Amino acid sequence: MASQERQSASEDPVSLWERIERPTPAPRATLTPRRIAEVAVALADAEGLDAVTMRRLATELGVAPMAAYRYVTGKDELLELMVDFVYGELDLPDGTDGWRAALRSVALRVREVLLAHSWATRVACGAPTPNQLAVTEAALVALDGLGLDVDTAMAVYSTVTAYVHGAVDSEVRLSRMLHARGWSTREEARAGLSAQMTWLVNTDRYPRYARYIQHADRKDDVQWQFEVGLDSVLDGIAARLGDSTTSRGSGGAEATA
Repeated sequence: MASQERQSASEDPVSLWERIERPTPAPRATLTPRRIAEVAVALADAEGLDAVTMRRLATELGVAPMAAYRYVTGKDELLELMVDFVYGELDLPDGTDGWRAALRSVALRVREVLLAHSWATRVACGAPTPNQLAVTEAALVALDGLGLDVDTAMAVYSTVTAYVHGAVDSEVRLSRMLHARGWSTREEARAGLSAQMTWLVNTDRYPRYARYIQHADRKDDVQWQFEVGLDSVLDGIAARLGDSTTSRGSGGAEATA
């Protein structure tokens, strides 16, 4: 099957998204790219990305095993459809509240979507999907008018994106570790690791970290941690741009402190 998929892809140079925009006539429209993506996403959410195969997808859709191949050449394109579907859930800002509010909103919403569909952090698409590009476009629109050249504007957006994906990846990896070890909360994880951590802290080699362990009040407040980090990134960007805007929106770290 893999060789058939490669052969099909090599014989059809037209991209997935162009094919979707101009589909060939079909006798019935019971199966659509959106329906394929919707079912595949639901399957990945429930059972993980490894559960998503073309054969399993056909079963869930109630169609013949080869039916989905009319729309996607194989799993790579299926994954692109799935990623595009989840990014389509984002309610994008219009930029009228300023660049900082727009980038902050995009960051919070991308985090929310990626945590809701944590398998998406494992998917590496060859190029951005249409809905991913819509997110980028919304951010770049918000940066218009600041006098930035195109390279700098993209670098600013990419910096925020890198923070979001790095922070989300850490959250997802921690969640997977907890699941793998049978722990349901961070408190259970701390209890399970207490012997190792107690020894390390008691060596007196890590006094600042020991102070954090002993006195921190927000060890489990990941939303607050994310927003403090995000606002720090935005503060740095604002300082570099010479932007006097310091407002952080009602959902900012100060508001939740």
